Amino acid sequence: MALFDIRQRSGYLFLVVVVGHIILISAQVNSRSGVPLLQALVFGAFAEVQRGTAAVVGGARGTWDGYVALHHVHEDNLALQQRVRDLEVKLQRDRALAGESETLRRLLDLRDRSQMPTRSAEIIGTSATADFRAVTIDRGTSDGVRADMAVVSSAGAVGRVVMPSRHAAKVQLLVDRSAAVAVMVERSRAQGIAFGSGESVLRLEYVSTSADIVKGDTLVTSGIDGIYPQGFAVGTIEEIERSGGSLRAIRVRPSVDFSSLEQVLVVLAPPAFVGPRAPTGGAERRE
Repeated sequence: MALFDIRQRSGYLFLVVVVGHIILISAQVNSRSGVPLLQALVFGAFAEVQRGTAAVVGGARGTWDGYVALHHVHEDNLALQQRVRDLEVKLQRDRALAGESETLRRLLDLRDRSQMPTRSAEIIGTSATADFRAVTIDRGTSDGVRADMAVVSSAGAVGRVVMPSRHAAKVQLLVDRSAAVAVMVERSRAQGIAFGSGESVLRLEYVSTSADIVKGDTLVTSGIDGIYPQGFAVGTIEEIERSGGSLRAIRVRPSVDFSSLEQVLVVLAPPAFVGPRAPTGGAERRE
C-alpha cells in the first residue's frame, strides 16, 4: 500500500516536472510575431475570460438599461395620459362655459329687443312625473315673480309660472297636458290654441276650417290669452290630418328643446294686448 502511494506521488512529481519543462520551453520559444509563446498562450486564455465576462456584464447592463428605459417610458405614458384627461376635462368645461355664455348672450339680446320688464332665471330642478311637465327656477316673489307670468327663452315660449315661493317658482311647460297657449300662424295670421300633450309635441286646435295652414308653418304667440306676449315662437306644424273638409289633428313640434333648458326669462308684465281667450266663429276643436 505504501509502495502504491510512493509510485502515485512519483507520478504526480513527474507530471509537475514535465509541465514545468513545457512552461520553461514556452517561455523561451517565440511565436511568429516575436512574442514569447507562453505569454501568448496566457494572454489568449485571459482574453477569452475577459471577453466572456464582458459579454455577461454587457448583457446584464443592456437588460438593466432596457428595464430602466421602459420604466421611464411607462411613467412618461402615464403622465401623458393624465395630461390628455386633464385637457379633455378642460375642453368640456370650456365648451360648457362657451355654451352658457352664448345662451346668456341670446337671452340678453332677447331682453333688449323685446323691451319688456324681465327677470333672468336659472333652472334648478325638473318635475318628477311625465304627466306634469314642469321645471323649478331660482326666482320667486322676492324677485317680483308672480303666478301666471310668462316664461320665455331665446328659442321661444317656455311656459308660465304656476307656483311661486319666496325664492323659487314652479313653471308649467307648454308640453304639459293641461297647458295651453293662444297662437297664430306667422305666415297667414290664422289663429288657434296650442295644447300640451304630456309628450314632446303640441296639438293645435280651435282652428277655422277655412284657415290657411300648411305643413312647415311657424306658430307664434298671439298675445290674446293675457299671459304670453305676442310674437314668441311656439313651434312648427309637422303634420296635418284632414277628414273630408274638416281638420282632424294638427301636430306641432315645439321650438324650445325642453330637455336642454338652463336659463330663461320671466316676463314681469302682462301682454299689452289682451283679447278673448279663445277664437270663436268658424273654429272647431278636435277630440
